[in-house]
Amino acid sequence: MNPYLVAGAAAAGGALIAPVAAPAVLGLVGFGAAGPVAGTMAAAMQASIGNVVLGSAFAGAQSVAMGGALPVVGTAIAAGISGTTAYVAKLFF
Repeated sequence: MNPYLVAGAAAAGGALIAPVAAPAVLGLVGFGAAGPVAGTMAAAMQASIGNVVLGSAFAGAQSVAMGGALPVVGTAIAAGISGTTAYVAKLFF
């Protein structure tokens, strides 16, 4: 099978799954609906950052965890990672 076709299909799948999976994955590292959960990786990151800057990656992650939409850049990154991984895997397997 053509590796470009595999990469394209994986990229489309990553773009479709990312908005659904992102809140769940962020919950695993401690981003909750009411803010970072005490004793988690997210809480440790916030403690090390101090004041969280508007528009930062941390602020974006917290926004998504609290029910905000995944930014387009997040969907694009998920698509790129999925497509690249599938392409490389197809070359070797």
